[in-house]
Amino acid sequence: MRLSYSADVKIIQVPCTGRVDILHLLNAVEDGADGVYVAGCLEGECHYIEGNLKARRKVIHVKKILAELGIEPERVEMYNLSSAQGARFAEIANEMAERIRALGPTPVKNHTAA
Repeated sequence: MRLSYSADVKIIQVPCTGRVDILHLLNAVEDGADGVYVAGCLEGECHYIEGNLKARRKVIHVKKILAELGIEPERVEMYNLSSAQGARFAEIANEMAERIRALGPTPVKNHTAA
């Protein structure tokens, strides 16, 4: 099956979403990503027991931080799906790409010197 999703989506694989850190998400936004989403195992089916639950808590925390900074928290999201749900993955990728297009470019610019 060939999946089709927005070319705007960049995939970064990690062994477990529990390894995704709050700083990874915030740095992505700071570096100019208009949106970030984490796609993890179905709840209760994490190979590392509760990695996906940890990831969800981190995403919720980042959403709160963004809101406090005046940035739309909808730019960061967490989804749970199984590896057998490729079509759902593509659907989520397209939904997030559309959501981010509607929000427009991130108000955050990377101000570090090149």
